[in-house]
Amino acid sequence: MSRNLVSLSLSATLLGSTAFADTPRVVADIAPVHSLVSRVMEGVGSPDLIVPSGATPHEYNLRPSEAAALQEADIVFWIGSRLTPWLEDAISTLASDAEVSSLMEVDGVAALPFRESALFEAHDHSEDEHGHDDHSEEHNDDGHDDHGHEDHALEAYDPHSWLSPDNAAEWMNEIAAKLSAADPENAGAYYANASAAREELDTLRTEINDILDPVRSRNFVVFHDAYQYFETAFDFPASGAISVSDATDPSPGRIAEIQNRVKDQGINCVLSEPQFDPKIVAAVMDGSEVKTGVLDPLGSDLETGPALYGDVLRNLARALANCLE
Repeated sequence: MSRNLVSLSLSATLLGSTAFADTPRVVADIAPVHSLVSRVMEGVGSPDLIVPSGATPHEYNLRPSEAAALQEADIVFWIGSRLTPWLEDAISTLASDAEVSSLMEVDGVAALPFRESALFEAHDHSEDEHGHDDHSEEHNDDGHDDHGHEDHALEAYDPHSWLSPDNAAEWMNEIAAKLSAADPENAGAYYANASAAREELDTLRTEINDILDPVRSRNFVVFHDAYQYFETAFDFPASGAISVSDATDPSPGRIAEIQNRVKDQGINCVLSEPQFDPKIVAAVMDGSEVKTGVLDPLGSDLETGPALYGDVLRNLARALANCLE
């Protein structure tokens, strides 16, 4: 009897190991993308994360474990070379046999052009959808090179596209489709998870609008122009950005422009990010009574996994509302 139990237990273990081994090896570039992939894979497997959520995605050196994850990957999900230019070569070298999905290129995803001026004016995004050639000029405001894509329209776009829940909903379909093609036996689970996740995003939109509604009439400035997808999704525009990117410090002229807007337009709040020099924010606030807050678009202090994406957007809304109160 005991021998039979041992045999049954061993068989079950082997079967379970085989099922797990057949699950695709999946990697994601940043924590919010990893979270979306984790949600679709929930109950089946878990993806690996390349860029830790506390690191800057524009510039990062792969650790051996992350390089190994890329090398073993069957599927790679990443925003694209505009966000992580250094990752393009790593993917082509280490993950040459993997199915690679650039999320900025997914059909239906909105891609917004960079805002180059310090002061943001009203802008019609109706013609800024993915694939339009009128924004094909390459911009190098963040100090990175073109990586051979001068003629690629997406190179002119802001890559912080995960801050739009509408884009995230489109990506759920892409993630489920890629996973199902690689793992047909679990296709039902992937698509069911993606469908449930899209419903969760609808609930998240309502929750965030409820958080922002009491302070919608107030104005704010961000340190780094990374939030226009969030601003567009929730109809809550910023009045300007101190820095055009997180890779370069703002010029004195740009700081002066922001200072004038803070004084002239009654800006209520200046929002920084965890990694930025507080002295620059202090310079903008000099002589005013503006409140400050901290935005974290990557969830650097959050546990990675399915819940992180919603928490990132929810925390942005709370930080904004608290600063504007």
